[in-house]
Amino acid sequence: MITRREWISGAAGVAGAGLLRAADAPSATVAVTRCRTYSPAEVVSSLEQLFDQIGGLGRIVKGKTVGVKINLTGAPSYRLGHLPLGDTHYTHPQMIGAAVHLMGKAGARRIRILESPWSTADPLEEYMLLANWEPLDILNAAPNVEFENTNYLGRSKTYSRMMVPGGGYIFPGFDLNHSYTDCDAFVSMAKLKEHGVAGVTLSLKNCFGITPATIYGTGSGEDGPTELPRGGRQIIHSGARQPSKSAPQEKDLTTPRQPGYRVPRVVVDLVKARPVDLAIVDGVKTMTGAEGPWGREVVSAVAPGVIVAGTNPVNTDAVCMKVMGFDPMADRGTPPFENADSTLALAEKAGIGTRDLARIEVTGLPLKEPAFDFAALRRQRRL
Repeated sequence: MITRREWISGAAGVAGAGLLRAADAPSATVAVTRCRTYSPAEVVSSLEQLFDQIGGLGRIVKGKTVGVKINLTGAPSYRLGHLPLGDTHYTHPQMIGAAVHLMGKAGARRIRILESPWSTADPLEEYMLLANWEPLDILNAAPNVEFENTNYLGRSKTYSRMMVPGGGYIFPGFDLNHSYTDCDAFVSMAKLKEHGVAGVTLSLKNCFGITPATIYGTGSGEDGPTELPRGGRQIIHSGARQPSKSAPQEKDLTTPRQPGYRVPRVVVDLVKARPVDLAIVDGVKTMTGAEGPWGREVVSAVAPGVIVAGTNPVNTDAVCMKVMGFDPMADRGTPPFENADSTLALAEKAGIGTRDLARIEVTGLPLKEPAFDFAALRRQRRL
């Protein structure tokens, strides 16, 4: 639990974070569609429809280098039963390939598939092969497609420093792989899931994984980055120590060290430093109970049969929460944020986008009922 003193300290620490009134937070159209299978034809058709409903893909990617941050959380050996990883907690390879195909068709100059997979500097293609994927299917989906493991320097000799406009909640800036500055358009391609710390993990939380473990990993060097990634990102989760001294350090070491306080705020800092131009959330098949098979609660594979897309990640995640049966206006203490601050609320205060559905135009599938009621299953698990 966060004490009153810690809360006051944390509240004081956001004075320079560029906060706005919730009513001033931006709003953009979000599209929702049914997609029952991962057959290439159905996924391409569904995404094409979504992109048309939010104003077209060309205006986002034409003539640009596009960075696409996918979600490959946890090692490929972590499986839910014998199910394919894309059916539970990884962004599905057909979803990635279909999006790449449509970006190429819309005129993207170069497309880089990005992820910082668990504590490895192996090529992203090797990681995908361990997941029983065929990387060539994605590489050949459009011209000039590349993979980059952003867990370390990759193809560059230096890290790129990206500062947080307004100063940030926790960190004033981050040292990241060059791919996050080299891209003209940044896409967060997430999975529709709950999260053991943050409550939900959607297009915002997906950006937690842009941090290189050479700097923010548990075993990273204190004086400077390690050559190879070492350990998970406990530096961000618990704040037990600072990132490598060469990178921007925390603004205030007196703020709470609890993951439920830190993770949502660092996610917002990251999204302000590297804004999301397009959010795509894969909810065709996924899982409940956690972000991966290692969750402490009962986890199960489910098939919501839905995809959500928008140009504002907060707006998109708000609609995703409604699709899941949750209230996007919920704050700490209310499901799914029983033990964490709402990333959406913090992002709204930071001026990234509104979470108020009354201010968001939603096209496609009506939101009268959840597409799949994660909230009801969450209540049943906790009886």
